[in-house]
Amino acid sequence: MPTGSELFVRSLRSQGVENIFTLVGDHLNDVLKVAARDGMSIYDTRHESAAVHMADGWSRLARTPGVSMVTGAPGHTNSITGVATANATAVPMLAVSGMSDSGARDRYAFQDMDQLKLVQGIAKYAAVPARSGQIPFHVQRAFLEMLHGRPGVAHLSIPVDLFTERNEKHAPIPGERIEILRSEPASADLDRVMDLLAACERPAVVAGSGAYWSGAEEELRAFVEAVNAPLFTTTLARGMVSDEHPLCFGYADSTINPGVINALRKADLVFVVGKRMDYGLRMGGSQLFGDGTKTVQIDLSGTELGLNRSLEVGILADAKTTLAAFNEALAERAAPDRSVWLAEVRRGCDEYAAKVAAEMAEPRSPMHSLHVYEVLREKLPSDATICWDGGDFVHWGRYMLSARQPGRWMRLGSLAGLGVGLPIGLSAQILRPNSKSVVITGDGSLGFYIGELDTAVRFGLPLVIIVGNDAGWGVERELQEGFYPGSPTVACELRNTRYDLVMKGFGGDGAHVTSRDQLADVFDRAFRSEKPFLVNVEIAGLGSPYTRSQLAQRTS
Repeated sequence: MPTGSELFVRSLRSQGVENIFTLVGDHLNDVLKVAARDGMSIYDTRHESAAVHMADGWSRLARTPGVSMVTGAPGHTNSITGVATANATAVPMLAVSGMSDSGARDRYAFQDMDQLKLVQGIAKYAAVPARSGQIPFHVQRAFLEMLHGRPGVAHLSIPVDLFTERNEKHAPIPGERIEILRSEPASADLDRVMDLLAACERPAVVAGSGAYWSGAEEELRAFVEAVNAPLFTTTLARGMVSDEHPLCFGYADSTINPGVINALRKADLVFVVGKRMDYGLRMGGSQLFGDGTKTVQIDLSGTELGLNRSLEVGILADAKTTLAAFNEALAERAAPDRSVWLAEVRRGCDEYAAKVAAEMAEPRSPMHSLHVYEVLREKLPSDATICWDGGDFVHWGRYMLSARQPGRWMRLGSLAGLGVGLPIGLSAQILRPNSKSVVITGDGSLGFYIGELDTAVRFGLPLVIIVGNDAGWGVERELQEGFYPGSPTVACELRNTRYDLVMKGFGGDGAHVTSRDQLADVFDRAFRSEKPFLVNVEIAGLGSPYTRSQLAQRTS
């Protein structure tokens, strides 16, 4: 008779899972031993939430569900930020927590708590199996829930005795891998969209994570080419169509790329593909969209359609199949001449680029963040996976660097929890051992999971970590100085720590950069390194476009 651990591992492997991200604890010893015995790769971290972030990163990068496992009670509570982050970012993954013995439940046993109640509000699905024989059913149900409709996190809390319990009768191991169901657009919606396209003069397209999860790279490119419309990408859609494509105008984040405001305010028809009308799109309001702009939104979740903004057409369907249907309907039509409209959009982007170039040309000591990215964009390998964390230093880079390939531009997610970039960067280096994972972070953000530098060394992951060190919580410092001029900042200052030495202390390598002329050589060393390499760059604490936008919104 199989044990619960064996049923659990077999169920995972039936879904193509070969990696577990974990931090060991008493509740997990048996299941981890079985997983390792059966050939699964086990990656253990120094903090439970980092394990969940790594599984989240694996899911985003591989576009297949990752799995985290943490011990119960404090391990479970430590994992909560990771679970909330992945679920808010619509990442399909399985987060498993061990649990106290089911026979001692509610009797003040050691590490006994109501884990399910704690996680139900931040996961798409959550359950506690009652017997070991139920484990295959719950794994199958978890994958069904996380993959169908809007993706999200499925959680299982599994009592420790269920892992060791043998059960003669058990639910069947899932017989085949669960795949995403790809719904198609209604024909009436398709006809209405074709009519709108025929009548419009200034269309624009915004693509978000839903387009990425559906694997719609080719369909998205073909659609913007067929319509001859400017494209802006955001979240996981960054790089689905390269920023170097003549119709891709970069970030759809108006705090980083003000050119998108000029475009969407003047557009007469906007397609929003796999993107919520959330804060990133200014809640669909007049700060970003023109009063007369017609909007078509494509989303897998019906509750997203028309939320925050009225739609001309709301399409409840998969992005890939919908764009393919658009392209088929447009196949006999020649792409319209929109050279005047495209030139206007380009002009809006170029005007802001000129302002940034002028700021970059100014000498400064310590150096401006822009000076770092001026060199980095020349040295960055074309196949690098960039994992952005938080901080003003990061926001400058999100503007300066181009997204050129799908799945190689990772951001924090809608919760914007700091520190997430490093664990995701570790997963990127595991998944893509022959190219560099590059984590770009502020000094404040690095501190959240600084222990994961040890994880990078233990697993021989030669990622590159670039730390913009302005000895403080830069965004909050700038906001406080802007909102409360003349008064000292509160809780915003940090020490100018030598993070490169911390990296070396863990067994990696690093360099300390204090001037622009050091950057090129240090980046060359970092990208050649066979060890994890941390570049600690002393920068001036200066408000980024993001922070300046926040200040402007508060004072306007």
